[in-house]
Amino acid sequence: MNRRWLWWLLATAVLLMACRLGEVVSRSGTAVSRNETINLLGSQPRTLDPAKTHGGPDSPLGHIFSGLVTLDTSLQVQPDLAAGWHVSEDGLVYTFYLRPNAVFHNGRPVTAQDVIFSWERAASPATQSDTAQTYLGDIAGVDEMLAGTADHISGLRAIDDHTLEVRLTAPVVYFLAKLTYPVAFVVDKENVSQPDWEHHPNGTGPFRLVRWQDDEEIILERNEAFYRTPARVARVVYNLGPGLPMTMYENNEIDLVGIGGDTLARALDPNSEFYDELQTTVTMCTTVIGLNNRIPPFDDVRVRQAFNYALDKERLIETFDNGNALPARGPLPPGMPGYTGAHPGYPFDPERARALLAEAGYEHGADLPVLTYTTAGYGDVSEFVTAVVTMWQENLGVTIHPVILDPFTYLDELYAGNIGNLYSGGWCADYPDPSNFLDILYHTDSTQNLPGYSNPLVDEQLEAARVEQNVARRLEMYAEIERMVIEDAPVVFVRHGITAVLVKPRLQNYILTPIGVAQWHTVSLEK
Repeated sequence: MNRRWLWWLLATAVLLMACRLGEVVSRSGTAVSRNETINLLGSQPRTLDPAKTHGGPDSPLGHIFSGLVTLDTSLQVQPDLAAGWHVSEDGLVYTFYLRPNAVFHNGRPVTAQDVIFSWERAASPATQSDTAQTYLGDIAGVDEMLAGTADHISGLRAIDDHTLEVRLTAPVVYFLAKLTYPVAFVVDKENVSQPDWEHHPNGTGPFRLVRWQDDEEIILERNEAFYRTPARVARVVYNLGPGLPMTMYENNEIDLVGIGGDTLARALDPNSEFYDELQTTVTMCTTVIGLNNRIPPFDDVRVRQAFNYALDKERLIETFDNGNALPARGPLPPGMPGYTGAHPGYPFDPERARALLAEAGYEHGADLPVLTYTTAGYGDVSEFVTAVVTMWQENLGVTIHPVILDPFTYLDELYAGNIGNLYSGGWCADYPDPSNFLDILYHTDSTQNLPGYSNPLVDEQLEAARVEQNVARRLEMYAEIERMVIEDAPVVFVRHGITAVLVKPRLQNYILTPIGVAQWHTVSLEK
């Protein structure tokens, strides 16, 4: 009997015994009570560093760490580490009052200096944060620190241990919403100076990390000293290993699973056993195919428009989403304030596409250079990318070669500028404001402007909208900005996704939101 076979027999025996005792066994072999544990399917985190993540607060990171403010399940800004704040009449100075009972997981009190350290660390060139400028850049001195011309953020001042003054460069009306993104979360200076600290973080959130085994599992346990109401469950376990999600859900190994295709069609049937467990929402996400505006041929707006017209989005949605998505007419998703849907976008029109190419000097598709399409994957090109490339080859006569990158490093490559001619992309809102799409993705100076799009008039209007106090006027401005962006076609607008999940009845108070928010500490388990 070999050791592997012996291990399997022992593991099976332990599992059976644990199940009889009302427990489940995690991948590490740790027995945990199912009655106090939320079991989820996850993926290996790229990082648990708030300054470096590209993920949102609904991830494990968003439950280990916390910031001054947070979004609730209604997508409203709520106090978090800060019990409250005051805004000066000119909108330039925010004074935050930290909760006196807020402590790190090791019991050390959280102070205003911890916030300053965390934000200065994020803005330090040594950290190489892709998101610090986007979400903290309105604070005076952040740009200078990012540029390496200052060693601190001049707009931050600790008035005392529990009072923080933040001075902005302009009265940005959505500043608080931007602070809900993880780059603004608080970290412990001593902790982040340790080697491999991400596997042993000292956060302030409602859960503490007790185990992170790469590609296997993450276990979070309730932080009993949480400064707000402690979590209602003892732990959250993320399964990072292989497995068939729907099978795991049916076997009660996980409490929530995302579905689509035939499974979603089955769940939508009122007679289905899953009908009462189904939750759906139109996400505040837009899938795009990026176009490199910096180099030919996509430095010509007519070529960009042609590629938009030459893609049959409705056919793609019917084929790959079973119709459970919406064709994108522009950047803003439905449900986002300022969304109008008034612009027709680019309906499928291959004849118009070919005419635009001819206007641009490419009478035949073969006149275009061979193009590269950068995408993420392991080995083979995805069926979706294959279908897109085939459509463009058939409708435009162009030759496109896919370039496959490792999904784990894909975003790093894109932010390093390795986008080729076309690339798979998309954006999901971090807060419910049109600036989160239009300003972050299409302002010339934005880090997230991966295609290199630039329109001085769009920049001017975006900068004016940042400080417009009249809500109705501001939304009108964004509608006009979106119209200009659509007509410039910096990317191919593809789809707005519909998210569908099955949720076990034992999960109480879970709400599927259009934007991912931290909420596992507010979810309870049916006894």
